[in-house]
Amino acid sequence: MRADRSPVLILIADDDEEDRMLTREAFEERGLDNEVRFVRDGDELMDYLKQRGKFAEPWMSPRPGLILLDLNMPKKNGHECLAEMKADPELSDIPVFVLTTSRAEEDVHQTYELGGSSFISKPVTFHDFMELVTSVTGYKIEIVRAS
Repeated sequence: MRADRSPVLILIADDDEEDRMLTREAFEERGLDNEVRFVRDGDELMDYLKQRGKFAEPWMSPRPGLILLDLNMPKKNGHECLAEMKADPELSDIPVFVLTTSRAEEDVHQTYELGGSSFISKPVTFHDFMELVTSVTGYKIEIVRAS
């Protein structure tokens, strides 16, 4: 098996426009080479992953190497999406970090029971968000992909 050293694509599922902007700025500030794409709700996330609707063309929805998933999204919430992803053999190996405003113990337990890789509470300040991006990138994003 050969190693592909290209950065993984990061797919972020979050319905909050300000959070998406903050996330994009934090990744840009860190100077990461990773391509970052966004979807706005659970249905759009699943359409992206299953290449349906507006994401039917493969170039519109390349496979992510990491998903950052908000729990509180319209149409289909994060836990519903996580359960669907982990039940699908084509998607189950994609690492999913839940990134949410929730601090509820029930949400933490459910995330891990469904197969989430990590549960992270969204930071309040930009500085704290930058620290989060630094720790997440060191932990998962800049890994070497097997191909």
